[in-house]
Amino acid sequence: MAEAKDADVVSPEAAEPKVEAVPGEVPVLPTRGAVIYPYLVVPLFVGRPRSIKALETTMKNGRRIALVAQRNITVDDPGPDDLYQVGTLGEVVQTLPLPDGTIRVMIEGSERVRISGYVHSDPFLKARIQHLVEVEQPGIETEALVRNVVAQFERLINLGKNLPADALESARRITDAGRLADLIAYYAQIPVEVKQQVLEAANQRVRLEILANVLNREIEILEVERKISSRVKQELEDSQKEFYLREKMKAIQQELGERDDRTGEMEELRTRIKEAEMPEEVEERALKELDRLERMPPASPEVVVVRTYLDWLIAMPWNKRSEEKLDIRAAERILNEDHYGLKKVKERVLEFLAVRKLAKDIKGPILCFMGPPGVGKTSIGRSIARATGRKFVRISLGGMRDEGEIRGHRRTYVGALPGRIVQGLKTASTRNPVFMMDEVDKIGVDFRGDPASALLEVLDPEQNNAFSDHYLEVPLDLSEVMFITTGNLLDPVPPALKDRMEVIEFPGYIEDEKVKIAQLFLIPKQLKNHGLEPKQLRFTESGLRTIIREYTREAGVRNLEREIASICRKVAKGIAQEKVKAARLTGKSVRNYLGQGRFRYGMAEKEDEVGVATGLGWTEFGGDILFVEVTLMKGRGNLVLTGHLGDVMQESGKAAFSYARSRAADLAIDEDFYRRTDVHIHVPAGQIPKDGPSAGITMATTLVSALTRRPVRRNVAMTGEVTLRGKVLPVGGVKEKVLAAHRAGIKTVILPQENKRDLEEIPSHVQEDLTFSFVETMDEVLSLALHERPRREAAAKAAPSERGAARPVAQPPSSVH
Repeated sequence: MAEAKDADVVSPEAAEPKVEAVPGEVPVLPTRGAVIYPYLVVPLFVGRPRSIKALETTMKNGRRIALVAQRNITVDDPGPDDLYQVGTLGEVVQTLPLPDGTIRVMIEGSERVRISGYVHSDPFLKARIQHLVEVEQPGIETEALVRNVVAQFERLINLGKNLPADALESARRITDAGRLADLIAYYAQIPVEVKQQVLEAANQRVRLEILANVLNREIEILEVERKISSRVKQELEDSQKEFYLREKMKAIQQELGERDDRTGEMEELRTRIKEAEMPEEVEERALKELDRLERMPPASPEVVVVRTYLDWLIAMPWNKRSEEKLDIRAAERILNEDHYGLKKVKERVLEFLAVRKLAKDIKGPILCFMGPPGVGKTSIGRSIARATGRKFVRISLGGMRDEGEIRGHRRTYVGALPGRIVQGLKTASTRNPVFMMDEVDKIGVDFRGDPASALLEVLDPEQNNAFSDHYLEVPLDLSEVMFITTGNLLDPVPPALKDRMEVIEFPGYIEDEKVKIAQLFLIPKQLKNHGLEPKQLRFTESGLRTIIREYTREAGVRNLEREIASICRKVAKGIAQEKVKAARLTGKSVRNYLGQGRFRYGMAEKEDEVGVATGLGWTEFGGDILFVEVTLMKGRGNLVLTGHLGDVMQESGKAAFSYARSRAADLAIDEDFYRRTDVHIHVPAGQIPKDGPSAGITMATTLVSALTRRPVRRNVAMTGEVTLRGKVLPVGGVKEKVLAAHRAGIKTVILPQENKRDLEEIPSHVQEDLTFSFVETMDEVLSLALHERPRREAAAKAAPSERGAARPVAQPPSSVH
């Protein structure tokens, strides 16, 4: 092992070069981590066996030895391939054996030599050497390089480089450019590879350029280190000063008997942040805000803002979940306990639970319940939460016009708060609640933004795993939330928002379902609310049906519940006054409590008539029958349609009229009747708007009946769309229409052939009481609905001005579909 010791280097002024011939073969002493230059006297410690033998041989044979640096300092026993090709020929000045077996040797470098080949490597390295002639290039450029290198060396020392004190003074006194470069390269703490480049450079100017570049880089590094050290020192001083002042403040408060509430509060906040189990980036943000809070003066208005922000971050359920129930049977039982009907909705919830049980990582669905008011959309959401074991959160979107209600407001605003989504999660305290958003179809838009657009991210399972609230400004995972939206009409919902939701239609309850709901849920609830026992007030089925038919007209059951509550109040009053002990509500006694009925429903005609047919209509309030009347008058072939009919229904009347004209010959109708006869088609209850194509076959049947004088069978009701060719097309609302026909005493119902599949939804007892005829053409409809020949007595009684005259009829529904 050979290492240079800078402290013992002899100044080059004292080491005058000796003019001697270069020996052809000399021993080689590898140096590890050091490059020896000519005209320098350096101490080395020799400890490796081959190096000691080389040194012993040198002392016997003229004291000349080649000093060559190792390429890799980790090699303990270097061979010829591990050494550079250029070294320094040196003379051993002094040797001193040491107790540990190593030898301390002083060597004076004399000149640069190149290894031309190795004679042998055992027992020591011996090589053939050649003299390396230096090239001098005096001139202004060389002088400038000398001054620059000396200045850089001085700058290096001033920046705190650990160098001998006399190194700079020696560099200033040297006039030879090559020797100056060697001296500075030896003292400067630069990589061995660079020092070797300086040694190998025979041209003095090239040597100075190499040194100038590397010194410049070292200076830049030292300046950056000094800046970093200064900044760290300043921060340390500030931190120590703050620590000292805080400790002093604590001591003063303890002496005064005051409690350091603020410090305790900060520590409590820090503990709560750690316990909140936030994501790494969120926790880092919270701790950063806490540090800001600690440095703020207590009287600063910003303290309240930051403290409120930290409270919101801590309150978020970052890693809290409700234990989800995945028992399908138990969930089905709970849903059936809470609601009667709603088969499709219950099936969808049970499907979700089944899939969740098999696939744990499924994302929460976005369900949208659409239907008329009072059909149980919101309450089914509560039942879903109860069945799944999740928390339930509800917010109302009705009338919302500010986008900030969804995304929150920036903290720069006074009174800023997070959006309703974040507030709902805080209320639930879990990251997987059932989150219901009511009235999604009633969101508004104004200058404050579009809340529906803000919901696009919330209600998208592919995006809401990193929802961004403007107040929190950290990503919030909503992928485990089960979102449910509700509304009455689907049309106002923007298409992009509609596309993100699975829409489940809630049809209005039919009469039988309302009766069951009243018996199972509404009556027990209202009896309990009014302090009545079941034996004190009994509702018969006929009484309930009377309330439903004559006192309510709705798709849901809210008004029905109000009427039941009204009856309960009156009975409770009578019992409290000891006028009655118990009451039994029947169809006849309802009027004693609720007064005269407010609505009417259609009943079948008492006799067959010409120019009057029974149709079936459906609205969100349920089904009902309606009558279509036709009157023929002398005129010029005008067609008049009345009864507050919509565009589609008027077009159906015109299509029926054109059909009658085109089939006049086949139906035994005067082919020129339209030239001298005005036709008036009327649907009674003109104050109620009506629309839809399903009255087409009813209008055509009534018109043919009036023109042929063939009476229409009173116990036959029909629905279907008619074409100009007499084809019968399918319609909707078959279930509600059939139930209305059954309630009105109809015996035969004519339906389009394609509506045959809808019979599955109709209760079995209704199907048993009715006869269904499925038709494809108007010929089939006429054969079923009209008598074969006109009645003589009817023809004799009916004058042209009286045919199909108006008479009291039941109130039809508001629209026909």
